[in-house]
Amino acid sequence: MNKESLRREALLYHAKPTPGKIQVVPTKKYSSQRDLALAYSPGVAEPCLEIAKDVNNVYKYTAKGNLVAVISNGTAVLGLGNIGPEASKPVMEGKGLLFKIFADIDVFDIEVDTTDIDKFIETVKNIAPTFGGINLEDIKAPESFEIERRLKEELNIPVMHDDQHGTAIISAAALLNALELAGKKIDEVKMVVSGAGSAAIACANLYVAFGVKQENILMFNSKGVLKKGDDRISDMQREFAVDYDISLMDAMKGSDVFIGLSTADVVTPEMLLGMADNPIVFAMANPKPEIDYNVAVQTRKDVIMATGRSDYPNQVNNVLGFPYIFRGALDVRSTKINEEMKMAAVVALAKLAKEPVPEQVNIAYGETKLSFGREYIIPKPFDPRLIAVVPPAVAKAAMESGLAEAPITDWDKYKQELEERMGSDNKLVRMLFNRAKIDAKRVVYAEADHLDVLKAAQIAYEEGIATPILLGDKETILELKKEIEFHADVEIIDPKADIEKERRAVFADLYWKTRQRKGITQYEASKLMRERNYFAAMLVNTGQADVLLTGYSRSYPTVVKPILELIPRAQGVDKIATANLMMTKRGPMFLADTAINPNPTAEELAKIAVMVEKTVKMFGLDPVIAMLSYTNFGSAEHASPTKVKEAVKILHEHYPEMVVDGEIQMDFALNNEMLKSKFPFSKLVNKKVNTLVFPNLDSANITYKMLKELNKATSIGPIIMGLEKAVHIFQLGASVDEMVNMTAVAVVDAQVRESRKKK
Repeated sequence: MNKESLRREALLYHAKPTPGKIQVVPTKKYSSQRDLALAYSPGVAEPCLEIAKDVNNVYKYTAKGNLVAVISNGTAVLGLGNIGPEASKPVMEGKGLLFKIFADIDVFDIEVDTTDIDKFIETVKNIAPTFGGINLEDIKAPESFEIERRLKEELNIPVMHDDQHGTAIISAAALLNALELAGKKIDEVKMVVSGAGSAAIACANLYVAFGVKQENILMFNSKGVLKKGDDRISDMQREFAVDYDISLMDAMKGSDVFIGLSTADVVTPEMLLGMADNPIVFAMANPKPEIDYNVAVQTRKDVIMATGRSDYPNQVNNVLGFPYIFRGALDVRSTKINEEMKMAAVVALAKLAKEPVPEQVNIAYGETKLSFGREYIIPKPFDPRLIAVVPPAVAKAAMESGLAEAPITDWDKYKQELEERMGSDNKLVRMLFNRAKIDAKRVVYAEADHLDVLKAAQIAYEEGIATPILLGDKETILELKKEIEFHADVEIIDPKADIEKERRAVFADLYWKTRQRKGITQYEASKLMRERNYFAAMLVNTGQADVLLTGYSRSYPTVVKPILELIPRAQGVDKIATANLMMTKRGPMFLADTAINPNPTAEELAKIAVMVEKTVKMFGLDPVIAMLSYTNFGSAEHASPTKVKEAVKILHEHYPEMVVDGEIQMDFALNNEMLKSKFPFSKLVNKKVNTLVFPNLDSANITYKMLKELNKATSIGPIIMGLEKAVHIFQLGASVDEMVNMTAVAVVDAQVRESRKKK
């Protein structure tokens, strides 16, 4: 995406359809007069009186316990510097968004219009009763040190300046693991730190807490090594000052660890070559690190490298820390975030990197199998285990420090609650995009002369998830490209144009040879190749494209006909089916069959279940399948539940490893307590169902569209299952977002097919 395009998209994203990125959403019913009487006058007086009796009841009756303030004065925003409180608000809203999607913490962002330390502290103290925690953000040093120190002393809720401590916590976890891999002892390593701001000071202090000797750290700012007697450095910087002069080049000679929190390209290959064996280099300047990753690994094969970038291994990303640290602190009502809690987070992150990685993380990052080693020393931001690992470690440290006012007693229940908190987020979609970017495929958009389809292709191109091939009237496409400022030089094909005459002839001949005994003449084959869906399917069949997407402007049956005629079925498949991925409040749900088979037999239902199981696994999830009906385990005799029961019998007999059961009603499938109490024998007991197979097309299609419209659930699909190629059909009139999401799924589908062929 070019700079102007990025600017346009960013401004539009923040402005439409509602300005900003966050909103307040009611958590209680408010539909009746009775609800309003309880929410406000006269009912609201009762919790007020209870809180007046005991101030701790505020956690029982209000949102305080899950509410964090993200507070800034805009004096050190991202890479933008001192831009003021109003200009910092988009960043603070963004931080609030990250709190919510990674740890289900609500946020009010507060922008304070003062650079005076005392006034800032007074403002925060005055509003502190509203919040369960305070996240200080983008406040320049050295004021940030004093502000955080005093607020931690004077408030009885957790306070943390993430700019200082976030990088310190994540990089410390990486450092512990890197030292283990390098065979170095933490109390013996010589460390060079480039940068002497708040993050660098916090990093160095935390490393010292873990055992690095302070006298073994040389810290540099833009003027050179920190020296005693220099009046320009702060008191905290003086802790790392030395009484001699030394250049960065000389300091690097024989050093074991380089920590970069400064600016691009300050480390040369020569400096890297001068370091000790198995050097550890954390070049965390963004967007350009202190030494380029590729240059570093080519210069030293034994280097263990981390950066702040997502496109290289070992990304030091603050989102691995702050959401989960506050989550743990809030959940035990800790009065502080102390060193022990931060160190507990470090140890938890370091330990998690050594454990087997879930398949969905491997899929998200395009890895065959991530495992602890030089290119994997810290967990990935998309790792779903973080929510259940880091907060409990932080909470336990708070309890052991005597800071927890609401200690946890049932840790298994707490971890289950943490995992359930993340059910409503769209992390799976983000993982899909990340996976698609790793190996973008050639995607044919068969209706690219429609504005929304072209816009989806543009976004997919700019996101790096696809290389579009645009089918349709060329003049129309060029005009629309100009209108939406899609300037990329991508392939445009008009199947009806004279220039495509030769290719049409080749396609027609291939098609006729496969259909000549099914009533198709060579003339009809030639005529059909002028139609976009036939032409597009042949592009995929002949390897000139990897993926086909169509269906935006035409009904599903009309579009699926040429697909079924041209695209071979996968080996062993005699009937295709579809599934829709719905992002619901309880997590991702797969629904099948939503578009193809009107009234499948028992045998066909079993085959649909087998296909959808493979589809769920493609997303890196473990399928737990409920075969739905209006009855439970033989409670009524009728043709529909009987065929479902027969399908389950087939599955249990031929696929005993599958986690599948039925026939079962929807509420029992989704409510495990109900299921356990009435049907304790079910294979679904104590498991979270994530896949629903419906007895017929009516029920499946109605259900997914109802979820989409009533609950505003994100829908991806229908995902076609059972074809040899990655071919998928949009729903009629699909939104741009839906088409972009479907593009990501289709690209991942093509990647998986390609990897299977290589095995």
